[in-house]
Amino acid sequence: MPAANYKVGIVFPANATDNSETRIENTRLSEVARALTRAGAQVVSAPFCDEIALEIEARLAAVDFVLVWYNPFEGGRDRSRLNAMLRALAARGVGVSAHPDVIDKMGTKDVLYQTRHLSWGTDVRRYDSVDAMRAGLPLALRSGPRVLKQMRGQSGDGVWKVSLADAGSPLQVSVRHAVRGSVETHMTFDEFLVHCEPYFTQFGAMIDQPFQSRISEGMIRCYVVGDRVAGFGEQLINALYPAAPGQLQSEAPQPGPRLYFPADRADFQPLKRKLEGEWIAQMCEALNIKHEHLPALWDADFMYGEKLSAAEDGYVLCEINMSSVYPFPPSAMAPLVDEVMRRCAADKRAV
Repeated sequence: MPAANYKVGIVFPANATDNSETRIENTRLSEVARALTRAGAQVVSAPFCDEIALEIEARLAAVDFVLVWYNPFEGGRDRSRLNAMLRALAARGVGVSAHPDVIDKMGTKDVLYQTRHLSWGTDVRRYDSVDAMRAGLPLALRSGPRVLKQMRGQSGDGVWKVSLADAGSPLQVSVRHAVRGSVETHMTFDEFLVHCEPYFTQFGAMIDQPFQSRISEGMIRCYVVGDRVAGFGEQLINALYPAAPGQLQSEAPQPGPRLYFPADRADFQPLKRKLEGEWIAQMCEALNIKHEHLPALWDADFMYGEKLSAAEDGYVLCEINMSSVYPFPPSAMAPLVDEVMRRCAADKRAV
């Protein structure tokens, strides 16, 4: 079937003040729409909010594939209504990326716990209640600082670096939220638990990961189309970047910009080979995800771990993003369009 017969929907947040006037050409997704159009697809714009969910579902009923750019929380609301719509579309044979069921397995912080046995993993712990964290976290802190993460979130919300300040009674901790502009503060351990209670109420658990001392060397984001790395992002100063020696923690630098690079950046090739050659397949097996159900576009953030040798770095998975992966390197645009067209053709053959 000619590509011109494929219809590709693009779902993105509707304008909060006037849903009817949200135009894709006025959003950051305009270039994606143009690239798909140049490839011969008919793009169906689908600005979404709960109030017009039925209208948008009807608009997407005849498309072959849907690309979704929508954060876990938009305008103070979660994605529950959107996810219901996407599941209904998928049940009728529309391709969806990323499918909510795949996000539930792969796009929450629980992926760190479920894949902790992979060589990208570390001593990751999961606390299913405040009481479990009260019992387990002090023991973990004895070996060094930890990073606590709520299951779902964005922009550093619900991510905390925690270290022991005083092991006396009551236990004192130093904490720093990963939200931009946050500084290190001191409080009792019980006070920190109170901060964390809403995360358990909303998502039922928190993930505990060792703080990586090499975070000051930067963080690498791998942009992945299906199962192939299509570009990189590098952020040299990130949310939990430490203060310089001799400075107060409150003087730690704030996050800097993420810079983008094509998939052939030489010094990132060992990470690319590990991700493409080992980790993606191992992750799919651990999470029971079919290879063909991987998102059309997703990303994985890596920190530098312990060196494996003088010449070989170790890498530690920080998180996987797939709800709203943008912006991405220009090098990823063509692979993304090719992947969407390939999936449209595959779905047509399967009918």
